[in-house]
Amino acid sequence: MLLTRYGAREWLASAIVAGTAIIFLAWLGIWWAMVVPGVLWLGTAWFFRDPPRRMPVDLPDNALLSPADGTVTAVQQMDHHAAVGGPAIVIRIFLSIIDVHVNRSPADGHVLTVKHQPGAHYDARSDASSTDNESNLITLRLGPHWGEERTIGVRQIAGKVARRIVCDLCPGDRLRRGQRFGMIKFGSGAELILPRDEAVQVHVRVGDRVKAGLTPLATMPMPGRSASK
Repeated sequence: MLLTRYGAREWLASAIVAGTAIIFLAWLGIWWAMVVPGVLWLGTAWFFRDPPRRMPVDLPDNALLSPADGTVTAVQQMDHHAAVGGPAIVIRIFLSIIDVHVNRSPADGHVLTVKHQPGAHYDARSDASSTDNESNLITLRLGPHWGEERTIGVRQIAGKVARRIVCDLCPGDRLRRGQRFGMIKFGSGAELILPRDEAVQVHVRVGDRVKAGLTPLATMPMPGRSASK
């Protein structure tokens, strides 16, 4: 099981504590109790797992992938969103504590802004979490084959349990579709924010399960191409 570098502090610390406890319990001869720290460490490691993923070979160039594992909780149209500078479609994903929490880029492009916003910690499934919770908004200008005007947003949202958003991006960084860029620790939400356009096709609905770097959430038209190519 591969573990993410974004959680190295936590899973290394828990491994040291669990190992020390197992050695101490073995020294006392309490063999049955050695299972407890072992199970607790495996639970921590499971949360910080980072499975390798390979995108489908037949994926369209204009497909925008999920930035997170989890369940779609909203597909919302907004009159204005700062990430795209106008009307937007927001696809919201809830990550339970058992989901992989590593975030991945939905498309090729380069980072325009990374804006952290302090806030509350409502349940990430609630509507209030989208506006009031602590979050990190990344705006991404899509690669040159999209045209320079194409900008989307990805928002990492801290939930009721999550207290730490990790993002190692800076303005000017380049991302590949499916590339890891951070995580949200211990339950959270994520959003993909797209410009609202009649040619944008959303391929998921509320209740669908999605995977970061694998599941196409939507397709957007490219200059000189249809929305489905």
